[in-house]
Amino acid sequence: MSLAANARVGAAPDIPLDFARYVPASLLHVSNKLSNGANALYRRKFGVNVTEWRVLAILANEPDIASQRICEVVGFDKAVVSRVLKALDSRALVKIVGDVGDGRRHRISLSGKGRTLYGKIVAVALEREKRLLSTFTPEEVETLIGFLEKLNASTRLANAYDPDA
Repeated sequence: MSLAANARVGAAPDIPLDFARYVPASLLHVSNKLSNGANALYRRKFGVNVTEWRVLAILANEPDIASQRICEVVGFDKAVVSRVLKALDSRALVKIVGDVGDGRRHRISLSGKGRTLYGKIVAVALEREKRLLSTFTPEEVETLIGFLEKLNASTRLANAYDPDA
């Protein structure tokens, strides 16, 4: 019986999962380690958590966007984005304005205070990235970025899989 067939009937597969070669786990492990390190540093130094930082970074790159766009870019669900925006708004780090065309939607931008904070954090984030990639050649960095773009694009294919379909 194939792995897919085992999964379909709910039986445990006979094939052990090699975490050293299972790409989703490897990506998650790297991501968790980076996120935990950033979270501790950014909380201590800037008073924001890593989730808030990600939203600030999106707003710095795409000002005056809807919360749905934030969800699309980072992959957060609407509830997470709503909580983060509420927290950032309470500290006057963002400006939230009702959309003239649709009263249920809002346009979000960094406030002056938010832009200043972003400027401080981005310098630290870029240094962390520099250190992370310090063992790679420039060519390897470009290859890695290309692979990550392809992986990001193919997440829809992986997420569309339903063993019951």
